[in-house]
Amino acid sequence: MRLSPSDQHLLGDVLKRVSRSFYLTLTILPRAVRSQIGLAYLLARAADTIADTGDLEDGVRLECLRLLKGQLWGSVPDLAQIKKIQGQVLTQQSNPDERRLLEELEGCFRIYQKFSPTDRSQIAQVLSVLIGGMQFDLHQFPQKTDGEAVRALQAIHDFEYYTYAVAGCVGEFWTKMVCSHLPGFRGWDQACMIPLGIRYGKGLQMVNILRDLPRDLRNGRCYIPTVLLDQAALAPHQLLDESSVQAFRPLFRKLIQEARDHLDQGWRYTMAIPRMEVRLRLACMWPILIGIRTLQQLSVSPLVLSPNSPIKIARGDVYQIVASTGLTGGCGTVGTAYWGYWRKRII
Repeated sequence: MRLSPSDQHLLGDVLKRVSRSFYLTLTILPRAVRSQIGLAYLLARAADTIADTGDLEDGVRLECLRLLKGQLWGSVPDLAQIKKIQGQVLTQQSNPDERRLLEELEGCFRIYQKFSPTDRSQIAQVLSVLIGGMQFDLHQFPQKTDGEAVRALQAIHDFEYYTYAVAGCVGEFWTKMVCSHLPGFRGWDQACMIPLGIRYGKGLQMVNILRDLPRDLRNGRCYIPTVLLDQAALAPHQLLDESSVQAFRPLFRKLIQEARDHLDQGWRYTMAIPRMEVRLRLACMWPILIGIRTLQQLSVSPLVLSPNSPIKIARGDVYQIVASTGLTGGCGTVGTAYWGYWRKRII
């Protein structure tokens, strides 16, 4: 597939500006799947920007997400609908990088049309699930007004759906994409590997939920279902009080263990990647090693409800992960040693 200079700009500079720390993972991907996964990320990021534009009414955001999803299934993009999305969102978007991405939506769909029908179908499927997760989020957590109580997901199946829709589905997408394009994966049993890829994504999303809990609570959102909070005799709004941490700790520990179990399966997925596929090994190693390190910090922190003490691993630790695995070519022994060291220290 031939990319024009403007296509390369979108998948290069624009992608770099909106993907932040994930850009390193995207750039290390094998060339055969880099453009497809990069474009899927750009479109997902555009949808996320629409969903997070807080000055827009919920109904407008939901309608724009519906229109964006519709572009994925048409034979050609509807430029009038793309301009309608831009007209609704651009005036309310103050972030220059996200604004630029929305301005380039037509270019994103121009690249999309250059992919094979199979690639377009796989991108459309994962984006439809991701956008569905964003729509679910907007329905569950409508715009918060001053003084309004914290809302929470209600049931376990809501939590399971959400973690699949915003992250687990990406593991499924990656698996299908690499099996379609990389010869080293022709022997992979997708029926076995797709569930592991899904758990990889769900594990990372659980780490995000646990790490971002104090901030989300102050935005009126609690992704921990009330059915679990009820077992701890806690209401969602009580988690705003840092003194609730002792009552919350047993449930928090249970969620830590569930996230760890998902990441264990994600590590199985990573180690099943053929040794010669160094780039894809590294692309999977880096996020999950950062994830297990973050989970370990969460497990020992007394400040998991404090908005003033966000849990974040040091930049030096990230560099250590990238350097030690990168310089050894994605060596499983090196990666597993790091994995095991921090996994054993989760309490």
